[in-house]
Amino acid sequence: METRACVLYGQEDVRIETREVGEVGPTQVLIRIGAGGVCGSDIHYYWEGGIGTIRVTEPIVMGHEVAGTVEAVGERVTRVRPGDRVAVSPSRPCGRCKFCLAGEPQHCLDMQFFGSAMRKPHTHGGFRDRLVAEDVQCEPMGNEVSLGEAACTEPLAVGVHAVKQAGSLLGKRVLVTGAGPIGALLIGAARVAGAQEIVAMDISEAPLKAALQMGANVAINAAQEPDRLSAEYSADKGYFDVVFECTGVGGVLKQAFPVIRPRGTIVQVGVTGSADIPINALVGKEIRLVGTHRFHPEYAVAARLIREKRIDVRPVITTTLPMERIAEAFAIARDRSSQMKVQLSFG
Repeated sequence: METRACVLYGQEDVRIETREVGEVGPTQVLIRIGAGGVCGSDIHYYWEGGIGTIRVTEPIVMGHEVAGTVEAVGERVTRVRPGDRVAVSPSRPCGRCKFCLAGEPQHCLDMQFFGSAMRKPHTHGGFRDRLVAEDVQCEPMGNEVSLGEAACTEPLAVGVHAVKQAGSLLGKRVLVTGAGPIGALLIGAARVAGAQEIVAMDISEAPLKAALQMGANVAINAAQEPDRLSAEYSADKGYFDVVFECTGVGGVLKQAFPVIRPRGTIVQVGVTGSADIPINALVGKEIRLVGTHRFHPEYAVAARLIREKRIDVRPVITTTLPMERIAEAFAIARDRSSQMKVQLSFG
């Protein structure tokens, strides 16, 4: 059996090719992919040929935010059956290394993650018509949400894991800096987790509009009102209990310290090379600064939140194009002034 796939050869060189699907093993599932979301990492791979020191050195099937319909299952599969609509987790930890055995599979030493050039050979992703995956990667999504919504499970899982890193949000005041797809979906997760008040900050109107639709109470355009955050929220040693920093911009992280209250928590979600951290404020206010990396059990939680319509992800989806127009999708996705989550349709 063959499938069409979106194969990246290098910087700005993506091609639609025909590839073999492969046999369906006893614990595996054949899925007809219906929707796939373009992630920030996909954009870096396409426009820059890699992310930092991670480079695309061989053809790689792109994509890790995918959902589809089960077409066939292996003889030992019981969790899904043909006809089920599923979100497909891109995360395949080895289950044997010290981190997997310690219950921390997101730090697996032998992780296979869809569409990642970190390993050699690269791990192929899900931007294709048909995909064979392990049954444990499949989360049933029912028939009440679209496959496009189901494909948002992966970025929502990132937000759910970040919220978990912060501890209890019940009744807390929360700031989210950077309201792109991850930040906006994180806002939905924070709202479900019981946050009392959520303030979102970004430099573009499209993300801020989505942030309000996802549950933020206040949206601050830092490009238009650069001093508003400090002016309104820094009095009496700060206002927020928790800050989720989603931009990866060192200067934005620094802005969090005056507005977070003593013994508050900053969760660094966005990635960056380095940042200038005000150590005196970190020490003097006893601020807890923590990182967050991907997810694992949270994927099932995110799937359930979407499936049960406890979080409506539709405000984040702004454009959907057929897979043949993937290069155009990458061009559109760069426009943060009007775009949030750009998706591809398959089949």
